[in-house]
Amino acid sequence: MNNPYVPLLFLMGIAAVLALGGVGASVILGPKRYNRAKLEAYECGIEPTPHAIGGGRFPIKYYLVAMTFIIFDIEVVFLYPWAVSFADLALFGLVAMIGFLVLITVPFVYEWKRGGFEWD
Repeated sequence: MNNPYVPLLFLMGIAAVLALGGVGASVILGPKRYNRAKLEAYECGIEPTPHAIGGGRFPIKYYLVAMTFIIFDIEVVFLYPWAVSFADLALFGLVAMIGFLVLITVPFVYEWKRGGFEWD
């Protein structure tokens, strides 16, 4: 038992057994009461509609909202560790973060010009 990965592999095995055991137990022990409403497609309480020919098109607002979400995610992923180690990074970290914030404003300006922040 000199290998340091043995406890990690043991924990991963226990986690896999518990996860698969839980799913298996719910399949075996869970209720199986199917009815017509439960088997239909669910679209937020609205009756399902047929798709347009060619699969339909999503409006640009959909993609702009998704882009805003991704921009905020990227900002948080980089700004949080920078803020934690701000004292260690000194001037180099400040200049690098200012450059990052300048670059990250490009998608914001694009989205603003496309009308992504105007809600109907």
